[in-house]
Amino acid sequence: MADTLNAETTLQSPSRLSAFRAVRQRSMLLAEGLSAEDLAAQSMADASPGKWHLAHTSWFFEKFILREQSDYQCFNPVFDELFNSYYLSVGQPYARPQRGLITRPSLQEVLDYRAYVDEYMVRGLERGVIDDGVMTVGLHHEMQHQELFLTDLLHLFSHNPLKPAVKKSDSHRGPADAAALQWQTFDEQIIPIGAGSEGFSYDCERPNHRHLLSAFALATRPINNAEWLEFMSDGGYTTPLLWLSDGWACLQKTGWRAPAYWQQADNEWQQFGLDGLQTLDPKAPVTHISYYEAQAFAHWAGKRLPREQELEFIAQQTARSGNFLEQERWRPCASSGTGMQQIYGDVWEWTQSAFLPYPGFVAEQGALGEYNGKFMSRQFVLKGGSCVTPIEQMRASYRNFFYPHQRWQFTGLRLASDV
Repeated sequence: MADTLNAETTLQSPSRLSAFRAVRQRSMLLAEGLSAEDLAAQSMADASPGKWHLAHTSWFFEKFILREQSDYQCFNPVFDELFNSYYLSVGQPYARPQRGLITRPSLQEVLDYRAYVDEYMVRGLERGVIDDGVMTVGLHHEMQHQELFLTDLLHLFSHNPLKPAVKKSDSHRGPADAAALQWQTFDEQIIPIGAGSEGFSYDCERPNHRHLLSAFALATRPINNAEWLEFMSDGGYTTPLLWLSDGWACLQKTGWRAPAYWQQADNEWQQFGLDGLQTLDPKAPVTHISYYEAQAFAHWAGKRLPREQELEFIAQQTARSGNFLEQERWRPCASSGTGMQQIYGDVWEWTQSAFLPYPGFVAEQGALGEYNGKFMSRQFVLKGGSCVTPIEQMRASYRNFFYPHQRWQFTGLRLASDV
């Protein structure tokens, strides 16, 4: 399947039509081998059924593009409620925590809906009547949902005592000579931050502006599982002095004692992943940790979490490559070599930066203005992408964001310190 998921066939393609087809086909490839039951269940309020993701990404194209075409006939008007996520300006969405109750439409009807939307989109692209800007947003939106599709299934399958694999992989282990943790120091300087005028970006990445970066030091790779085990054995989950007040309260409520999807059997730690239950790889980046856990680890290590501008500064100088969705490894892997490692791919890296607007921020107009701006409250920025992020979605200025207690995504950390 690796060739069929090649990112070079997506938005880098000169043809808008081939770009559209490639992204839409990838979603279907990710669903291959999964049953209707697999795609209908919902394991928590933060996650959505796979069937819902397949329908919602189609609804996005229908609602924001096809409804503008005079020859388009709506597939099913009720889908406006069922598959709207949070766009209150265009209707009342079905309650998110109850998406697993949507047994109808059937999976087959959702697939028919996708085919119907694709037919009209292809027809419009061939006629040249599809707005480039909105379609590009739709493709990036679907790529985001491809990542969510996988992480939501991972959470769902983790509740099954059979510990079934979502995907098969023979390459989940990294190199034996994994990179040592080293540090690089950077001088104070004024740098550009945010997206420029070239290429696609979301409104929350703009405008490009100058930022005074104080001198800092940054670890050359993310924290790995072996280092996290040291934190655990030294009372990391039982020492309140390491934790933020809200984090400690969350810990007491949830009973966390290890990252998500870890389990211990016969004095050995195992980790459940998209490729099933595997022996924990001590050299792989730790993942599925909350902001609270990442902050506690940084405190324990006598360091801090990076600021988002620090990671963006490094990413601006780093080629966009790494362990992404296209590699089909399905879990983070260790890296080897020297210098800055894994700035892109493997794990989203928590920063200490709140998800807030940049100076001069202007939200998109219309309903698409609900995409980012209204979530700029109580969330933290993550950078770099993960092992299930489509590589075409990633860029130095990209700002992912989650609430500090959430950890079902592939979230890890890298240490930083002031100089």
